[in-house]
Amino acid sequence: MVRACQSSVAVAALVVWTVERVEVVGSSMAPTFTPGDRLVLVRRWRPLRVGDLVAFADPTSPQRWLVKRVRTVHGGTATVRGDNEAASTDSRSFGAVPVGSIRHLVVHRYARGDGA
Repeated sequence: MVRACQSSVAVAALVVWTVERVEVVGSSMAPTFTPGDRLVLVRRWRPLRVGDLVAFADPTSPQRWLVKRVRTVHGGTATVRGDNEAASTDSRSFGAVPVGSIRHLVVHRYARGDGA
């Protein structure tokens, strides 16, 4: 019984460590994601690929997270862009992002916002 309990605690701790939920605030990823959409993120377990939807700390304001699409991966850096480039602060503003700073992949939208 103790072993099963320890396993359950370990699994719960792993899920808490690897899974995050966020709400989309801006329109930089429209039409893919719109304000109010709620997303599930998981810790990145594999190398980045072009087209991945990722989340990372904003290089200009680290307390804020950004969700962007990977455009290119070159060695240790990735270029990221918003799908709505007219409304996006992305690699065009702050340059390529170190691959190691991109710690989460967007894996699911579990609720849609109002799009406002």
